[in-house]
Amino acid sequence: MLKYLWDPANAITITGLLFSSTSLFLALSERLELSVAVALWAVLSDHLDGFVAGRTKGRDPDVAKMGASLDGFADIVYGAVLPAVIVVQVSQASPLALATATMLLVAGAIRLSYFANFGRSCDGCFLGVPLSYDVPFLALLFLLKPLIPAEAFADVVSIGFLLLAMAHVAPVRVPPLSAIMYAAISIFAVASSVALASRSL
Repeated sequence: MLKYLWDPANAITITGLLFSSTSLFLALSERLELSVAVALWAVLSDHLDGFVAGRTKGRDPDVAKMGASLDGFADIVYGAVLPAVIVVQVSQASPLALATATMLLVAGAIRLSYFANFGRSCDGCFLGVPLSYDVPFLALLFLLKPLIPAEAFADVVSIGFLLLAMAHVAPVRVPPLSAIMYAAISIFAVASSVALASRSL
């Protein structure tokens, strides 16, 4: 099995899973801002593995199949499991957080299963909001935390992600990111990671 990881794109996907694992550990240790800072690198890994895979010439079809499966598992971890855990931690396991976390996991599984079987629509768009939006949205909420009343922050996070979970399976078409948008999101992820990490250290 491990021989498939010598592929550059698959190695990047595994690196993203390591970032997700570290982020989960930090979230469960209640170091939430640092957890989000690390999770942003899982997002960057997800963007990079697809870029590398598409530009690897002569890539073995079996390696590509393995990579597609790995990528789906990595997506569910950083795009649904990790935000669900952070939502629960932020709200100290409130009933609203339970509902939100459940919706995130179910919607994430449905969204990724649909994409794995049917891919993009005929016009090249995604059906439903991709899970890759979750961690940047989480980072934005934490960056804005000083501007949000402390007693309202947990509810803002839970309600925001409840709406985002519904958007994952909503019949909306989302165009793929352009090269400029990929660059903008990457810059945002790096800058936000540094800002959040500096707050928590």
